[in-house]
Amino acid sequence: MTDRYQQLVNTPIGKLITKQVGLPQPPRLERYTPGRPVISGPVLLGGNGRLAKPVTKILAGIDAEVQTAMDEDLRGAAAQAKLDAGIFNPEAAPAEQRFQALVFDATGIGSTDELVAAWEFFHPAIRRVMANGRVIVLGTPPEDTSTPEAAVAQRALEGLERAIGKEIRKGATSQLIYVKPRAENQLESTLRFFLSPRSAFVSGQVVRIRQGVAPHGQVDWQSPLSGKVALVTGAARGIGASIAEVLARDGAHVVGLDVAPMADELAEVTGRIGGSSLTVDITDDGAPALIADHLLAEHGGADIVVHNAGVTRDKTLGRMSREQWSQVIAINVTAPQRITDELLSREALRANGRIVGVSSISGIAGNAGQTNYSTSKAGVIGFVQSRTQDLAKRGFTINAVAPGFIETKMTAAMPIAIREAGRRLNSVSQGGLPVDVAETIAWFAAPASAGVTGNVVRVCGQALIGA
Repeated sequence: MTDRYQQLVNTPIGKLITKQVGLPQPPRLERYTPGRPVISGPVLLGGNGRLAKPVTKILAGIDAEVQTAMDEDLRGAAAQAKLDAGIFNPEAAPAEQRFQALVFDATGIGSTDELVAAWEFFHPAIRRVMANGRVIVLGTPPEDTSTPEAAVAQRALEGLERAIGKEIRKGATSQLIYVKPRAENQLESTLRFFLSPRSAFVSGQVVRIRQGVAPHGQVDWQSPLSGKVALVTGAARGIGASIAEVLARDGAHVVGLDVAPMADELAEVTGRIGGSSLTVDITDDGAPALIADHLLAEHGGADIVVHNAGVTRDKTLGRMSREQWSQVIAINVTAPQRITDELLSREALRANGRIVGVSSISGIAGNAGQTNYSTSKAGVIGFVQSRTQDLAKRGFTINAVAPGFIETKMTAAMPIAIREAGRRLNSVSQGGLPVDVAETIAWFAAPASAGVTGNVVRVCGQALIGA
């Protein structure tokens, strides 16, 4: 659905009026198009920690234009990575100097007194962030630090990163990436994602990276899913169709699944992307076995499973029927568990497999009139968290996305006041697009994301509700 307010705001007269009146000014977000670079403007790199070498190597690999703060160790790491990095001296820098990204390695901060290093880096640079810029803080998971003082300081980074996300404007975003010790070789996929336009509607998030299967050979970043088979449930329209399209764009053969009444729409989606269709009601007793049979017979299994199918049956709890409650729970959270169990028991998920659940901000913050939906989407988060450890032992990852207000037919049918509140109450003052959810899932699905597991990432523009 078209956001006419955003269109008006981005006209010359609209910009003038909204600025004078003090109304929200949603910017135009830059989104990814195939072939464009990861980042197209200067990157300022600062901090002093254990991630200097991997970060400089990654930035060199994406041909980033880099300047560093004046730390000698950081400059040495850049030189070792054959990165021709300049030096940013805030006292001598011209006022017009701007950065597309600020990347701060905070892994060396071991106490709250040392948090001043964050101020020293960001204070002279934060107002130099360009439109649609990126701020990334890198830390160590507090539970993996060596002292209580370090744990406190590393946990404090979450407040820093989220506050920065609410201060920077013009479509810029902020993230915190916790990297476990000895997981440094798993950083690249995540750093690329958050530096790039693929993460346009993701802000204020905390991602944890752990040890995982290291990528074999040269990674094809333009077509990372080449040769992979992806099952996407609820693929006939909306977010599901966009997930199918993005995974196919990245090289996967997509098996789109939906119910029989949606067969024509599903066939149109899968035909357009060169995929294949499977019609089944995922709540049927025999559905998990049927899905596993199909994947094994037609494709030898699947590499990626995206549990996207979902429904709403909205009523306040006192007016909600048992059927309305049970149907939402069965489709949104019970079926993904049953399908996953069947695929695992039949070894229909291939090595280094990916499982992604689609939750919702309603599963985090709750929503009046949606107790069934909120319960089911919180259950998706529980599903991810409960299976992370045992799946990791088998070489699989499991994560979830939690969309906020996304422009779909469902949100278009909302009353205008609720719709406008959903759009404006986030740090970028607008709704997201289905492709924003799909891009996040494609990052989870990539072979190079083997260290990304057990995460719930909100795709909400840093909505002002929820945790």
